[in-house]
Amino acid sequence: MNIESGFAQVAQLLLWPVLALVGLAFVYALWSGGATLMEAWQRWRQPQYRSLRVAPGLSMEELELQLVRQVEPVRLLSRLSPMLGLIATMIPLGPALQSVAAGNGQQALAVFSGAFAGVVLALAAASVGLVVYSVRRRWLLAELLVVRKERGVAQ
Repeated sequence: MNIESGFAQVAQLLLWPVLALVGLAFVYALWSGGATLMEAWQRWRQPQYRSLRVAPGLSMEELELQLVRQVEPVRLLSRLSPMLGLIATMIPLGPALQSVAAGNGQQALAVFSGAFAGVVLALAAASVGLVVYSVRRRWLLAELLVVRKERGVAQ
């Protein structure tokens, strides 16, 4: 066994875990998008709504860390999903190209369909994640600004 075939076998072993992660990313994107829409509705109905929990005695640095913790999952979603989609696309391409070379176009077509479905779901998850990240980050930074003004902290 040469190194190339060893790499190919390892890559094939990664396909199902990567596809599972793409599926989880897509579900999480739908959930976080829905949660953000619900928060937008709450903010529209209650202009004083805050999602940044300001406990007494928290320093500004601790509040900033809390802000980062709240948006970090969707930031990671928007950054990692495209990479997972690329992996989900690239792994089946080797066997699909071998099928084309062997004259079995139908088998290659089935492999290509599954590969491209993975990248589409990953890119959709990344898109939703980026929108959610941007909106929630803006909301939380605006809330942090209000807290700074309330505490009389200089910028």
